[in-house]
Parts: sequence; C-alpha cells; structure tokens
Amino acid sequence: MRNMAMAMALPSSKSPFISSSSSTKKQAYNFTSSRKSLHRFVTRSTLSDDLFLAAKHTVDSYVKNGMVVGLGSGHASTLAIQYLGQKLRAGTIKDVTAIPTCVSSASEAAKAGIPLEQYDDSFKIDLAFDEADIMEEETLAAIVGRRKLQGDDSIIKEKTILEAADQLIFIIKEKQFKGGVEGSIPVLIKSVNWLETAEEIDDLFLGDAEVWRRPAIGYAGPLGGDFPLVTKEGHNILDVIFTSPMESLVEVAKILDQIDGVVEHGVIFRKPCTAIVASENGLQIVDNTFQMESSNL
Repeated sequence: MRNMAMAMALPSSKSPFISSSSSTKKQAYNFTSSRKSLHRFVTRSTLSDDLFLAAKHTVDSYVKNGMVVGLGSGHASTLAIQYLGQKLRAGTIKDVTAIPTCVSSASEAAKAGIPLEQYDDSFKIDLAFDEADIMEEETLAAIVGRRKLQGDDSIIKEKTILEAADQLIFIIKEKQFKGGVEGSIPVLIKSVNWLETAEEIDDLFLGDAEVWRRPAIGYAGPLGGDFPLVTKEGHNILDVIFTSPMESLVEVAKILDQIDGVVEHGVIFRKPCTAIVASENGLQIVDNTFQMESSNL
C-alpha cells in the first residue's frame, strides 16, 4: 500500500475540491447557495465572556417550557447546559427534558439538575444545540466529531439527535465560522476491509487531503498504529484532512456518502439551522432559512 499520508495538498487548477477565485468550480457543483440566503443580525453586549453570551442567548431565545432538548458537546454546550439548569432551578423555564448526545453533556446535565432521557426513535426533539468544530459560512454546513471520543461517545448518535431535532442551533466562536473550511472530516468506516475504503477516499481526494486512521491512544500515523480506534458500533474512524479550504463542504459530504464502506461522517447540513456566532464585538445570529441581508441591532 502506498503511504496515504503522502497525499499532500498541492492543489492544481483542476482540483474540484479546493476553493479558488474561479466561478467555474461552483458551476461544476451546481452549487447555488448564496450568502444572501442567510438571515443575519448582530447584537452587542458588554459581557466579557462572549461564548457565555452566546450560550445564554441560545437558552433565553430558543428553549421554551415543555421542550425536549438535545444537548451537544464542547465548552459552549457546557455553558448552555449549566445556564439552562439555573433557569430550571429558578423556575423561569419548566418541564424541560434533555437528550444528551455524549457522555460529557449527560454528566453536565445531571450536575445541573436537568431531567434526562436516552434517545430512541419515538422521541420528538423540539430543539438541539451543539458546538461545531467548524462551520461553513456560506451554507451553515458544520463538522462535528473532531474531538477525542470518551467512553460510549458516538458520532452516529450525536448526528442522529441533531438531525432529528425540529430546530438546530450551533454555538461557535467567530474563528470557527469560515468562508472556506479546511482541516479534518471524521469518517466512520466498516472495520472489515477498512484499507480498501481508505485508499478509495485517498484516491478521490488525491492532492487535496491526507487520510489517517484514528488511533485509540497516542500518535500513530496513517494506519492507526497498533491500537486503532474502534467505536462503540465497531467501526474505525478515518480523519480526512484537507490542508486547503474546500470549495464546498456539502459536496464533499455527498461524495463521502456514496463510497462503499463509509458508514457515516461528521458533516451536518440541514435546514432550518441557526448559528450563534460569538465574537468580541457581540453576537452574530445567522439563519439559513430566510433571504434577508445583514442588519445591526
């Protein structure tokens, strides 16, 4: 097997996956989303912790009495969970039930006194919030699953809960909100014949991305070392690492969906979706369901 790590990103003008100033690549994708399709407005505050402000805004603006709420992972989600617990204890929000997406969100919710249920297909989830690892500004397509999995954590479970929610909120910092997304996409693959799947992905994105099997411990190289990670479902994880911005995260996800041996990946793209973007200047609220220009509040 050739060394998959040698597929370094030295994109040519013919690469269909790497962003450039040319408009022809968007035509090749038939990718019609425009920044004008996003509803944006900005709020400003003197609070020093901008991420807490984003978490607080999420709970205050979107969580209502009697809701079933999906709880995401990451620091922003932790802040939102803690604040939601405060509101429940104060009685300003009532009868909320939470569905955790991971071990850490379950632990934080339990400490905050939020009633918990384990997800099954019969649940109607009204709202879910999460912290994306990175988000594509033009479409609000997001990547989750880059972080190290703990215990029974599952990218499949996290995506299932987020995609089942009637409304999805991502809480992110401004530096995670990108016009062109690069870095890794976690891809879950069948552990049987995993190498064939990895090589197919490597060939498809040759020159654009490196493909590494995620290790259970330490730094192990492209093959995952002696202890490759096996998920609770029995799958391996490939980190497909784009070293230059992708032209379209959504199109890359569609390509991954069509590869035999790929079970799931960490890209989420759906409507409706709202991004609460925290910055030093305040919050930017971006929604992908309305065609409205930015406005300042």
